Amino acid sequence: MIARRRWPRAAALLAVLPACAPAPSADPVADLVVYGARVWDGTGSELGEPAVVRVAAGRILSVKPLSGDADVAAAAEAAGVPAIDATGQFIIPGLINVHGHVGGTWIPGSGVDYPDYAVSELARYARFGVTTVNSLGGDREPVFAIRDASWRADAPNAPHARLLVAGPVVTGASPEEVTAGVDAAAAMGPDWIKIRVDDNLGTTTKMSPESYGAVIARAAEHGLRVASHLFYHEDAKGLLRAGTGMVAHSIRDEPVDEETIGLFHETGVCYVPTLTREVSTYAYGGRPEFFDDPFLMSDVDSAQVVTVSDPARQERIRASGAAEAYGRALEIAQSNLALLAEAGVPIAFGTDSGPVGRFQGYFEHMEMTLMAEAGLLPEQILRSATGVAADCLDRDDIGTLEPGRRADFVLLRSNPMEDVANVRSIEGVWVGGEMTDGSRRF
Repeated sequence: MIARRRWPRAAALLAVLPACAPAPSADPVADLVVYGARVWDGTGSELGEPAVVRVAAGRILSVKPLSGDADVAAAAEAAGVPAIDATGQFIIPGLINVHGHVGGTWIPGSGVDYPDYAVSELARYARFGVTTVNSLGGDREPVFAIRDASWRADAPNAPHARLLVAGPVVTGASPEEVTAGVDAAAAMGPDWIKIRVDDNLGTTTKMSPESYGAVIARAAEHGLRVASHLFYHEDAKGLLRAGTGMVAHSIRDEPVDEETIGLFHETGVCYVPTLTREVSTYAYGGRPEFFDDPFLMSDVDSAQVVTVSDPARQERIRASGAAEAYGRALEIAQSNLALLAEAGVPIAFGTDSGPVGRFQGYFEHMEMTLMAEAGLLPEQILRSATGVAADCLDRDDIGTLEPGRRADFVLLRSNPMEDVANVRSIEGVWVGGEMTDGSRRF
């Protein structure tokens, strides 16, 4: 357990700091110390020996062996700095979801304002250890201000997951229409442009290569990359050739071939599996087993549980041929994930969580389980959700626990390198060196 004798809750941290600030110094002074835990820093290095992690102004100041410090706790106490005894525990960088959604289940007139609803979802993500979310589509204008605040060191709200946004999904039946859509989305100041190249198992019209090529070209003029929803192998090839910046879902219709692997290597584009997206298409034909999981049910949006438990809705899913088809698609997706990971294609962690029944935070842990079932090792899975994810988002300030990076990290009771399911053993989550309100304890 955490030694709370030296560690006040995040909301009270200011109360324990000295009334008078120390004299200015050329070197940053730590304002939080965590000691005794073994650190896996997300860079690809092995799990380290017990260490001392020092945080200053929301950034990692240093990560050094504990053996080099005679009495960390006493020194921190003398300096008036909160010190956390994490002996026997483990620290990993905060998880990064490269493909999630925020605010999509908000209902007008529900009594909760849209910005407050979006923040509550980001707080739930953080309680599950997800400290950054790239929200790919359907984002309303108010979340852009939330996005901006989440990256400020002086953000006024309680810590929650940081946010990146794509704004509205660009649609259109012609290159002219989609180009206008890109311009409208770009005017909002997004981090990505999002498109869908999918016919929903033959039930809708798919965006044409001419149109998605126009989107990619116009987005580049705005200095933006395109994240592409897809399903089919041939569409992945076309999108990679056209210059998409992200393959935002698994290829789910057939095995990938050497040509596709070569295109990924040539372009450097990341592949985002979103395996749990398939689960959500068939799991609610009845009551899913994971509704018995206390890890979910202790921090769940109960309104969504009610929605997906509606008998009429469940019957429609059971009667749908799509449910069975997407179940088969999950198997192909897992096989392709294994092939691409083995080939060295950059795998970026993403879940497509956020829509109804895709429970934010919990689905990220389910995704890791499905990735493990596909054959990936815990280190591969966690790299995809930390250092690799940050690289794919072109962020050099998150994803690893290196000096200068943002102090977004998760404290675990069990070793995540032994079993990725141990990432559930959350003792606390910090964003910018501040403990998230109500961090989970299981």
